[in-house]
Amino acid sequence: MSALRIAESGVPSVRGGTIAGGRRGFCLCSGKTIDCLDCDFFSKVRAISLSHIAENEYICCMIQRLVLSFLLILAGFSVQAQRPRVGLVLGGGGAKGAAEVGVLKAMEEAEIPIDYIAGTSIGSIVGGLYSVGYRSGDLDTLFRSQDWLALFAGRDSSFSHRIVQEADGITYLFGFPIRRSKGKPAGRKGFGLLNGDRIYRFLDSLVVHAPQGCTCAGQPPYACVAFDLRHQQEIVLDTGSMARNMRASMAIPGVFRPVVLDSLMLVDGGMINNLPIDVVRRMGADIVIAVDLTQNKHDDYRSPLGFLRQLGGMFKWLADRPDIRKYNENRRQADIYINPTLTGYGVTSFGREAITRMMEEGYAAARAVLTPAVVEGLKRQVYGSRTVNF
Repeated sequence: MSALRIAESGVPSVRGGTIAGGRRGFCLCSGKTIDCLDCDFFSKVRAISLSHIAENEYICCMIQRLVLSFLLILAGFSVQAQRPRVGLVLGGGGAKGAAEVGVLKAMEEAEIPIDYIAGTSIGSIVGGLYSVGYRSGDLDTLFRSQDWLALFAGRDSSFSHRIVQEADGITYLFGFPIRRSKGKPAGRKGFGLLNGDRIYRFLDSLVVHAPQGCTCAGQPPYACVAFDLRHQQEIVLDTGSMARNMRASMAIPGVFRPVVLDSLMLVDGGMINNLPIDVVRRMGADIVIAVDLTQNKHDDYRSPLGFLRQLGGMFKWLADRPDIRKYNENRRQADIYINPTLTGYGVTSFGREAITRMMEEGYAAARAVLTPAVVEGLKRQVYGSRTVNF
């Protein structure tokens, strides 16, 4: 395109030399012979060029910031992945599990991170619910508001005023289920006074309606312990239905019917591992905080029933008491050991006053162990010298 046509098209141009050369020529913008640097078109071109330079510099700066941010995030993930992990172990003990709620309250106040949770029996319930988003305040309300004995027994309060009542193929005695009709499939095997259906449905409802959902990526991995009666072995449950796993872990033999899972007949994990510190270690914990509800210790236990060992089965269990041996081994492996004083309380102490008192004892015991110096030392061990706000 000629310079004349460029001018006719309304686009300013310079004839007679290059703009950058500083030569004089006939400017179509003004119709005069002028220095190229004085041309309006050159000024516009220069302005546009400077604008592009500034824009490019801004884009480069933004890219640099994004790359730097990305590298910092990667570095953060790397530090997070490499830092020591904290595992929480919650032991079994029936109603005394209320003390574990008090311990959790103290840990929340101290802002102690929890990366893994393992529990047995009532500890499996408290730990399982905590792992899906329930916090100490939620568990406090839960412990105080439920009629736990009726819940465990499966009692239907609407039949409590009747001696015998049959409904949906189940016979109730003062509201307690005592028999299921032959035409009603039970789907269970094993002996137990209580079928545990109601507590299972209750736990399942709690898990499904958890505050943050049971699949929340921010929740710590969880496992609980059960005992297989058929094979006389410890079973760690960390997959499948959490409600079923908790129900199996708290199935006191002879009281609750076992949970049958494939070839396994599962009962209370306290029969083999009431303080599963070794379990949370295998999960990946480097530092273990253990909450032990056991009051009477047997450091040098020798079974008086050793003569039953040759009979096998549960007789061998009575002779060896592998639960006591493992308990003593595990207890010595805790980095931070919390053992609330619960003298006078038992596995069935579910009265409101007792629940309140045990929560207070758990909180006091945790505060006594988790002193500012201990908490600061724990955080330094976990996060190094960095300042951390959990």
